[in-house]
Amino acid sequence: MSFSKGSQALKTGLPVSTQKGLQGLLSPTEKDWSEDDEEEHILKDSDGNGDSLPQPYRMINKLVNLLCERVWEVIEKKEAPVEAGCSRVQPPVYPPLAVVQLNQRPNCMAISQDYVFIGGSKGFTIYNLYNAKRVYAWEKLKVDVTSIRAIDLGNEVLIAPVDEMGIVRLFFLYKDSLFFIKAINEVDDTSKQNTCIKMEISKLGNFAAFLLRGAGDVWLDVYKLPKESWLKEVEHPQIPLIPKKKVRQLQLDVNFCFKSDKLSIPVHIMKIKPPKPITGNTFKSPLEAFARMEDSVGLGSGQNHFIRDVQWERYTELFYASYRKYLDRDKDKEEEPLSVATFHFLLPSTLTAGPTEVRSLSGSTCVLGVRWTGGHNFFLYSLIRTLKDKADPEAVWPCAAPITVSQHSLTFSYLTLACEDGVLTFWDVSEGVPLGIIALPDGCFCQSIHYLKYFLVHQGRNVYPEQPPKSHMKCVVLCTDASLHLVATSGTRRLTSRVLVERPQKHLDEAICTVAPVRTLPGMVLIFFRNGAVHLMDVTKAEAIYALAPPRAHDLEGPWKPLFVSSLHHPYFLLHGDRLDATESTKDTQNLIFYFNFETCPLLENILKNHKFLQKDIVKTTGVPKTWPLEKRCEQILQSRFQMLKKNQVKKDHEQWARLRRYSQLLQREHMKK
Repeated sequence: MSFSKGSQALKTGLPVSTQKGLQGLLSPTEKDWSEDDEEEHILKDSDGNGDSLPQPYRMINKLVNLLCERVWEVIEKKEAPVEAGCSRVQPPVYPPLAVVQLNQRPNCMAISQDYVFIGGSKGFTIYNLYNAKRVYAWEKLKVDVTSIRAIDLGNEVLIAPVDEMGIVRLFFLYKDSLFFIKAINEVDDTSKQNTCIKMEISKLGNFAAFLLRGAGDVWLDVYKLPKESWLKEVEHPQIPLIPKKKVRQLQLDVNFCFKSDKLSIPVHIMKIKPPKPITGNTFKSPLEAFARMEDSVGLGSGQNHFIRDVQWERYTELFYASYRKYLDRDKDKEEEPLSVATFHFLLPSTLTAGPTEVRSLSGSTCVLGVRWTGGHNFFLYSLIRTLKDKADPEAVWPCAAPITVSQHSLTFSYLTLACEDGVLTFWDVSEGVPLGIIALPDGCFCQSIHYLKYFLVHQGRNVYPEQPPKSHMKCVVLCTDASLHLVATSGTRRLTSRVLVERPQKHLDEAICTVAPVRTLPGMVLIFFRNGAVHLMDVTKAEAIYALAPPRAHDLEGPWKPLFVSSLHHPYFLLHGDRLDATESTKDTQNLIFYFNFETCPLLENILKNHKFLQKDIVKTTGVPKTWPLEKRCEQILQSRFQMLKKNQVKKDHEQWARLRRYSQLLQREHMKK
């Protein structure tokens, strides 16, 4: 038959006349057949004989040709990524320094000081960060630990694990002893048990906030942590310490033990509930509405207005009448879920009340910023309060659209609010003013924001300044379309945005899932892709330096939601993975932790040694840097002017003394002549 040769002609490059005949084939449906198709249609064979094929052979011929074309298109699509991958420049692969075998599946990880805390079945385990040896295991629960936080308090560590029941417990790690403080939301009656959804602990461990849910309600409990009392109680115990039985310890360098001493419990200072829905009021004028407000508390929240109930009902009826056809579709929708809060501990602001000594204390976070799901407002609460004070916000930052993402910087001095319309607002918390507003490209919406430790580019390399300048920040923004942007501001200059990674068009498995900054490397971020790849990227050059890959026969656990942790002060990166057992057809999970040490990377060794830069070196090479605050620049200019004036004054003094000597000599000569 001729259809086999006709299909071959598409791929072997036959004469143009034959290819045009094949391109003009009709659709293989009887509806598209022409009326004279039975009588006048002549199929030209590839051999040139011109023999005519009767029906249904012409139909079969068309179907086979169409099938071959579609198969070839599928082959080309599959071959294109392979060819593109071969031609693409791949970053060098950096294997892990060590692989740690765990006896149970880890659910969460945290790093503080020189220890790694891994939550798993029935409790959590403490490992040494440097040699990856287990030093202690607290396993006294009947359920698994789902999340864990570890806060550095100087020489001590505050540990806060949360189990599957939503109960959060506080532990205090002092030297080689572990103390239990309190279970925040544990009750005797399980029917009245509240679950912890989120938790945050302030930078220095002064305050803690827990988002609780129970009995169909959601609220935020804020506690003050007596860390000074804890330190006194563990250093000077009133009774002899009787250590309990050690739990599953190995031969270790440090002998950890669990002690049953009772420490001071946290003090509850505030309970914050979701804002009430806006309803009609009985106020007749704006003056009457302002008269009901106390010290401008809640100004901007929309609660204090003078819209009456009748007006509110009238506008509601008009709205439903105008958009009835769109609203009818939503009748069968389920009830809206409870509003969930996102909260951050921030530095004191000029918009919040507080003692002067608290404002001057460096690094003290005493302001709580809260936003609720679907809300337009960001509320600021002062934590310097008494138990009798009402839980009212000190200030409100309203936005034009609902806030979807909020994130603070590592120094807690900057805050970013991303709205659902793609607009990002950057705030200077200490000054209480916005740094700027930037809009993402059309179709891009913010998924997550990651602040970088501010760095400079000096002589072609990224360095950390000795003192971070004021009103200068850099962050990376991951969008919902898997594109990555770098946003930066420098003092009075406007915000700038640059695309680091474009949205994947063809290779969807290369979409970015998660981004994590590396604090010990200036301008470096870890990028996790959907296909399981992990790259270390330099945001200045927008290129990958290393590909962090596990050994062969290993795979990441859930590449779309990887379990990892990075140290803030040490160049360590830990990643959870599994082992693929080649002897069996099924996947054998071995619960492995891959240790990466950036100090052993040849390309990063020089960066780690010279990642800090003194400001006096910058002045010697570049003069007064523009990245300094205005006050610092003025002070530096005045000092340089004084030094120049001093040099000129010394020179003038020498000249004047020389003139005086010459004049005195002249007077002596005249006196001798007389």
